[in-house]
Amino acid sequence: MQMSDQKEIAADPATVYAALLSPDVLQACVPGAQDVTGTPEEGFEATVTQKVGPVKATFKGQVTLSDLVDNEKLTISGEGKGGAAGFAKGGAMVTLAPSGTGTLLSYDVEAKVGGKLAQLGSRIIDGFAKKMADQFFANLQAYLAPDAAAGDDPAGEAAETAAEESKKGWFSKVTGRG
Repeated sequence: MQMSDQKEIAADPATVYAALLSPDVLQACVPGAQDVTGTPEEGFEATVTQKVGPVKATFKGQVTLSDLVDNEKLTISGEGKGGAAGFAKGGAMVTLAPSGTGTLLSYDVEAKVGGKLAQLGSRIIDGFAKKMADQFFANLQAYLAPDAAAGDDPAGEAAETAAEESKKGWFSKVTGRG
C-alpha cells in the first residue's frame, strides 16, 4: 500500500517537529494508542489496539526514526505484530515547510500487511489507513492548536448534525417512533 498527502497544521515547523518526536504527544494523537515509550534516538515501542473491518487486534511494535533534519524532515520506519491478526510494517518520509498559517506537513507512506489483515483486501486496508492518518492529523492539530481545530469546520459539523437528524427522521417514519 502506498499513500501520500499533505496537511496544514496551525503551528510553526519547530513545534510540529518536536511533537512528532514526543512519545506523550504520539500516544495522545495515534488512534488506539495505549502506550508509547522511548526516545527519538533509540526508537519507540508502542502498543496500539485497532479494529480493521471484522478483525480487532492489539499490535505491539517498534518505530525507528532516521534522516532527522531539525524542523524540516524525518523518516519513520516501523513494524508491528498483532498475533493471529497478522502484522504491519512500513515507513513514511515526512517533510515540514513553513506556510502562511503554520506548517505544511507532507508525507509519503509505504506499508505492507500480512496474516488475516491481508485477507481483508486492499480497499478495506487502504480506506482504514487513510482514516487513521486523517484521525492522527486531526488529533495532532487539536493537541497543538485547540482553538484552530475547534473552529476548523463549522459547516462539516452542521452537515453531520443534519445527517443525524435525517437518520432519526427515517427511523421514526419506518418504526412510527422518534
